[in-house]
Amino acid sequence: MTAFAPALLDPAAALPPGLVDAAGHPAGRRFDVYRNNVTVSLTDALATGFPVIRKLVGEAFFRAMAVIFLRAHPPASPVLALWGDAFPGFLERFGPVAHLPYLADTARLEYALRRAYHAGDAAPIPPEALGTPDLMSARLRLAPATQVLASPYPIHAIWRANTEPGAPPADGGAETVLIARPDWDPWPRPVTPEAGRFITALQAGAPFGAAAEAAGTGHDLAATLTLLLDTKSITAIELPA
Repeated sequence: MTAFAPALLDPAAALPPGLVDAAGHPAGRRFDVYRNNVTVSLTDALATGFPVIRKLVGEAFFRAMAVIFLRAHPPASPVLALWGDAFPGFLERFGPVAHLPYLADTARLEYALRRAYHAGDAAPIPPEALGTPDLMSARLRLAPATQVLASPYPIHAIWRANTEPGAPPADGGAETVLIARPDWDPWPRPVTPEAGRFITALQAGAPFGAAAEAAGTGHDLAATLTLLLDTKSITAIELPA
């Protein structure tokens, strides 16, 4: 029934043809109740996935905005754990929040944390493995949970101010954030732009030496490697043949 899904998310849509109750009567009222329940459930799922955005814009505004979003970007899968990947882009284009340009990247951080939580497990390498003499030409593989997000806004400070009791108010400018999952829960931490470029180059498959060059001057390579080891982010070293 191709009309069912669109009608489910559009309160102005007509009852899908052929939809009847047990007595054979058009199931208009029952469908309206079901449609409302679906909308509320999806709105709740989006609110759960983006609690900082919800706090920043307010509950009533978030729920009204969520309805607009879910009608434009309904879930493609019955598994809602990762639904909302289009939400940051939606926020960039949504006129009523144009005066809050940091919202989209803050949402990207929230979604990255959710992706990290659901990412596959991977065993980290022992620190001594980095002592290989071929390290400069080796490729480091990072855990599926590991991500880097660079923003012109202080997204980690914004996230922290709205999730940690007693955290200082968000302040400052651009931030680069490493998202990792050393144990059970995702772990976001601001890093230098140079560290972010180094990690991003590793994720793109660059050899260690090339990634170090991509980081640029002033990069504290030892500190970044220590951080990656501490967060159990390095899962393999692939040596050249």
